[in-house]
Amino acid sequence: MKHMVLVKKKQKSSISLNKRNSAAKYVLCVNNDEFPASLELRKIYNVIPNSNSTVQNLIRIIDESGEDYLYPKNLFVPIGLSRDLQKLVQNTN
Repeated sequence: MKHMVLVKKKQKSSISLNKRNSAAKYVLCVNNDEFPASLELRKIYNVIPNSNSTVQNLIRIIDESGEDYLYPKNLFVPIGLSRDLQKLVQNTN
């Protein structure tokens, strides 16, 4: 199992995934080939803001180990969720 970096950090800013969605709070895993034990394909993950990671094309999420790690952005696509779905996702993650 390969992990990029483990750093615990809490911030209130938003993370930018790309120009189309500059404040994505949720992403969908579309590729877990390099991290099959850490990421579930087609699972919705909550993005943890981290201004340093956007420069390196990484995003921080809480993976299946229950810890937050940085992963390459290209493993995910940003998605928008209604408030009701956000509550459901927050309760299940």
